Amino acid sequence: MLVGVDTADDAAVYRFDDTYGIVATVDVFTPIVDSARDFGRIAASNSLSDVYAMGATPLFALSVVGFPIKQLPIEDLGAILEGAASVCAEAGIGIIGGHSIDDPEPKFGLCVIGRVAIDSITPNNGARPGDQLVLTKPIGTGIITTGIKSGAASAEVAAGAVATMVALNRAACDAMLAVGARSATDVTGFGLLGHLHEMLHGSGVSGRIDAGAVPILAGARELADAGVVPGGTRKNLAYFERWIDFHASIGETDRLLLADAQTSGGLLIAVAADRLPDLQAELRGRGVETVAVIGEVSAGEAGRVRVSP
Repeated sequence: MLVGVDTADDAAVYRFDDTYGIVATVDVFTPIVDSARDFGRIAASNSLSDVYAMGATPLFALSVVGFPIKQLPIEDLGAILEGAASVCAEAGIGIIGGHSIDDPEPKFGLCVIGRVAIDSITPNNGARPGDQLVLTKPIGTGIITTGIKSGAASAEVAAGAVATMVALNRAACDAMLAVGARSATDVTGFGLLGHLHEMLHGSGVSGRIDAGAVPILAGARELADAGVVPGGTRKNLAYFERWIDFHASIGETDRLLLADAQTSGGLLIAVAADRLPDLQAELRGRGVETVAVIGEVSAGEAGRVRVSP
């Protein structure tokens, strides 16, 4: 076992031979949007993201389904599966099996198996002092999907969040491998601050982020100002703030945004400073729309994060 549970990484890695490791991950959740097809697309992209965060290539997926067969039309399940299959096809893999149960609440996700070159694994505990932190998607999906459920998010704001969540992290993975990035993780349920803390803690270092440099999805700030914030986001902030030093000028809305529980977020990449320009060029050249340098890694208390304006 090359990567197991001890570092809270994105996926397990098991040595296959002297060259490659097998990567395995599973992720399942309840609907966060109204469209069944979009739910399937988001869930698939979210599951695949854990493989890309390890610097790996997905090989195939198995579906995990819970569905209230007597309460919802079977066509909705078909739409979920079709949406997931379309994203997997974009990733170059198939869903070749799975398991389903009758469940009072719909649930869907994938177990994804991938392959990684052992010398190319990008674990979440490989950051070093001086590394630059790069984020490849805007944050705010937790707040916006809560707004979708309550009817507070406009159609335009909702569409922007869905477009972000269904986008694969494949190009970002390829870019970081091309420049030899040290460490990576994807930003999901623990929010940007939570996953950054895990990266820094596992690496035995501290870090800083500039709140003003973090890209935010259109509409997320306004919804947060109006109090449209999921419980998971508030729990993230309450739990992780013991390791966070916020500048006094950073208000509650910004703190909640930085802790917002994401679904299918971008990659958070730690790259040596001298390779940062190459990473930026690779990301943009591969069509990654968000290339945000949000901070840096430093020596200090493991897991401590300083947030500047």
